[in-house]
Amino acid sequence: MEILDFYADWCGPCQMMKPIMDEFEKTHPDIKVKQINIDIEEELAEKYNVSSIPCLVLLKDGEEVARNVGVVSPKKLEKMIGAA
Repeated sequence: MEILDFYADWCGPCQMMKPIMDEFEKTHPDIKVKQINIDIEEELAEKYNVSSIPCLVLLKDGEEVARNVGVVSPKKLEKMIGAA
C-alpha cells in the first residue's frame, strides 16, 4: 500500500497534517508515504484529480482504494487504512 499526500507549503491545514503523517510513517513502515507538493508536481495532482488540499490518496496495487480531503485525525487515518 502507498499513500499519496498532496500538499502545498502555503496551505495551513497541510502544515497541520505534517506531524500526523510523520508519526504515521514511523508507526507504519510497511506503508509508503509519498509527499507531493502540488505547486511542483502539478501534472501528478491533475492525474489524481486533486482539487482541494490536503488530500490523501490511498493506493493498493497501484489502484486508488480510498481518498480523504482535509485534515485527518490519526484515528481516521487508521480507519482509512483498515478499510482498504
